[in-house]
Parts: sequence; structure tokens; C-alpha cells
Amino acid sequence: AADNLRRVREKKPLIHNITNYVVMNYTANALLACGASPVMAHAAEEVEEMVSFAGALVLNIGTLTPQWVEAMLRAGKRANAVNVPIILDPVGSGATRLRTESAKRLTRELSMAVVRGNASEVLSLAKKEARTKGVDSVHSVDEAEGAALALATDLKTTLAITGKVDLITDGKRIIRVHNGHEMMSRVTGTGCTATVIIGAFLAVDPDAVHAAATALAYFGLAGEKAASQAKASGAKRLVLSHISARYADASMLLQQAKKVFPNSILAEDFMELELPLNE
Repeated sequence: AADNLRRVREKKPLIHNITNYVVMNYTANALLACGASPVMAHAAEEVEEMVSFAGALVLNIGTLTPQWVEAMLRAGKRANAVNVPIILDPVGSGATRLRTESAKRLTRELSMAVVRGNASEVLSLAKKEARTKGVDSVHSVDEAEGAALALATDLKTTLAITGKVDLITDGKRIIRVHNGHEMMSRVTGTGCTATVIIGAFLAVDPDAVHAAATALAYFGLAGEKAASQAKASGAKRLVLSHISARYADASMLLQQAKKVFPNSILAEDFMELELPLNE
């Protein structure tokens, strides 16, 4: 992972993203932090030209429209023609017909270097479709392993299935990545961020399995380091705010947070907190 990170920082590859509105700023900053150069360009009129300059192309269907799918296909076909690796994030595939059919069309018409998703999203690309719960997985990585080996062979690509333990396979080789922190799954956009980091590593490593595995190891280690630094900072209290609307009951998040910071609370509307100054 360290070698690929060094190469990214030396080369500073342009990573062309056609991605969703929710994570654009977040993933752009993640790419900058690891040393890559992000560009978010989804207009059909420019994607073929833009991807020609790129080190990798990231396709993310999180907030897709039929027009965006067409732009993805234009960019992807040009990327294939000029040997720019493509990574697909089939966000929510298996949840609706539009998402599932769009993800399958992209994998059918384009040559993907890597497909990164949770277990249910990846399994939805198989002939026998799996279902998802919105963008959340209802399958474990272990449940997906057997089907993933066959699917990677069928799609002629590398699958990166992320979860508590990540699984990367091209149908022959299997690598498991154990890095990460349980709180990462509670932050919107971490999956999409893992995808763009794989894109950055693909730009400097032609071995898709190795690029995906080292990218996920680096990303997981970053999560571990963030958690340990927060704990070591001497913070006296953790206030949870900006809770996703999908959590009708945020008590589960509070329980998770208290495992790291025992003195954690949930923010409420109009809450006032007094912050004493150290003498």
C-alpha cells in the first residue's frame, strides 16, 4: 500500500469522476489528500475529451439519470479505447430496476478494471439477482464469496466487495483486507470514497487485484488512525450531529460511539453547550 501511495503522490494522476451529488466534495478532497488530482465532469459533450487525459475513470451510479448513464457510456468507451482503467461503483444496484439495469448495461458494454460495492450490490450484477435495502447491503461478504468468484470470471473483472472484512478477487486470486473501523460504516460516502481511492491506485498499478487490495488497506488504515487520534486527543465529550435521515432512531449510533468515547451524546435541535476554556 505504501508503494502505491508513494506512486500516486509522485505522479499525481488525474482521476475523472462521473459520480453522485452526495459525495462529490467529499471524494474530491479524499483524492487530493492521497495525492491525486480529481475532476468531476459528467456533461456528455466533454466526457470523451476529459477522460483522454485521465489516469482512471470512476463511474458511480448513486444519483443516476438516463442522461448520466449515456455520459458514462461515452466516457467508458473512450477510456477503453485509450487504455484508461475504469472502476464502477454500482450504488444501490438491486434496489430498483433503473439502478440494476443501468449497472448491468455498464458492465456489459464496457470493460471494467474493478467493480467495487457492498455484497448485495455486487451480487445484483449476477444473472440470479440479489436484492438490496436502498444502498445498504443485506448480504455479508462471506455469503457473497462463492458467487463473487464466478461473477468475476463471468464479467472478466476484479470485484472488490467491502464490509467488515473486504474481499478482492478476479475469480482466481482472493485477497482479504481486515483494516478499517466500525464507525466508518456510519459515515455517508465512505464506500464511494473507497472507490475513488481504488481509482487513484489503478492509475499507478496495472494489477487490478493488487491496486484494489492496497487501496482498501490504505483507506482502512486511515479510518483506524482517525479513530485512534480522536481518542488520543484528550477530548472530554463527543457530540454526534448531522445524523442521516435514514436513522429514525439514532440510539444505535450513540451506542457505537460510546465504545470509543464513553462520554458521547446526541445533538438535538436548539441544544446549547457550554465550552469551558482551559486556564
